[in-house]
Amino acid sequence: MTTESVFTGLKVLDVASYIAAPAAATMLSDFGADVIKIEPPGAGDPQRRLSSVPPSPRARANYSWHLANRNKRGMVLDLKAPAAVEVLKRLVEWADVVITNFPHGTREKLHLGYEEVSGWNPRVVYADITGFGDAGPDARQPGFDLTAYWSRSGLLASTRDAGAPPTVPVWGSGDYTTAIAVYAAITTALYHRERTGRGADVGTSLLATGVWATGTLVAGALAGGTPFALHDRTVPVNALTNPYRSADGRWFMLATSSAHWPALARAIGRPELGTDPRFADLQGFAENAAALTELLGAAFGERPFAHWQSVLTRERVTIGIIQTPEEAAQDPQLRVNDVVVPLEGVSGLDHTISSPVTLRGVPKVPARRAPELGEHTDEILDELGFVPAEIAGLQARGAVPGAPAAEAA
Repeated sequence: MTTESVFTGLKVLDVASYIAAPAAATMLSDFGADVIKIEPPGAGDPQRRLSSVPPSPRARANYSWHLANRNKRGMVLDLKAPAAVEVLKRLVEWADVVITNFPHGTREKLHLGYEEVSGWNPRVVYADITGFGDAGPDARQPGFDLTAYWSRSGLLASTRDAGAPPTVPVWGSGDYTTAIAVYAAITTALYHRERTGRGADVGTSLLATGVWATGTLVAGALAGGTPFALHDRTVPVNALTNPYRSADGRWFMLATSSAHWPALARAIGRPELGTDPRFADLQGFAENAAALTELLGAAFGERPFAHWQSVLTRERVTIGIIQTPEEAAQDPQLRVNDVVVPLEGVSGLDHTISSPVTLRGVPKVPARRAPELGEHTDEILDELGFVPAEIAGLQARGAVPGAPAAEAA
């Protein structure tokens, strides 16, 4: 890597699968860290195949794989082979950070438990992700973002309209959110090591980040609060925070407050409503929410969205267009702010999504394709000091492949 960034020189070992833990390693790679990704022989990380599994959009390029694994070097290592232990030990000794998401019990069998890893390298920052945490009856249960982050946390039950059953959310969204939490834990531990010289054992769970995302509602429950009913856009709790549709069929979110009600009344051409006694205080807005929703819905349905965007912006009333993912992908705001960035080396995939952490004035590494399966195995073994005869022995004992395999479609 030629671009100097904040983590240039930091060495990261990614011994994880799917999205959350590998994406945390990717965030470190965005700022220059040298990340080695370990995959099992055969098909490798199951995430290589996620782009072809519904409801992932069908595309020729393996966009999901490159999103969570760009800028890494790839190595195949069969952790179940006894001969792999010496390779893993040297990798841990090389690393500043080790990231894994193997369940408790499994990780110890694969020599990836914290006690063994920190014994090899006391300065290592050991970061892990679990489904449900380190303790309790479900500590060893597998968890996915749909089951642990969304379902168990209370988030999925709360993000639906009245009368509607729970739906399937944007899968992977909980994983990418959890990746930010793990990245934060790692950077906190690196600061701790900078001050003390000691490594650390850090991590989070999908359940913990899901509860954090549902924090207002769960904290309210802890306080014995009385919950509101599920949202009904025709009879909302607050008509000023509600979706509406314009004359050209565009849905948008109105997100304003009673303090801006006179300005909103002017914008819809009904200035007299600004002093309507029905909307004189918060209690009035609550009691007349259905009537106000009907009134606003009729007004917004008379003009196209462009009109409302113009007049409401002028009145400093906040709205937001409800875009599809396809529209968001083309939103110029994403490119001018480097949310969508160029991706090098992938046929049919010119751009990807940058991580949301920005250090102004500190460059990120240009996004390059994720590794093919086992692409850098020989290179890494050489860097770790294995001589050709030792490598041949590792191959003979099944720890590493004889030659790099092709990337999964």
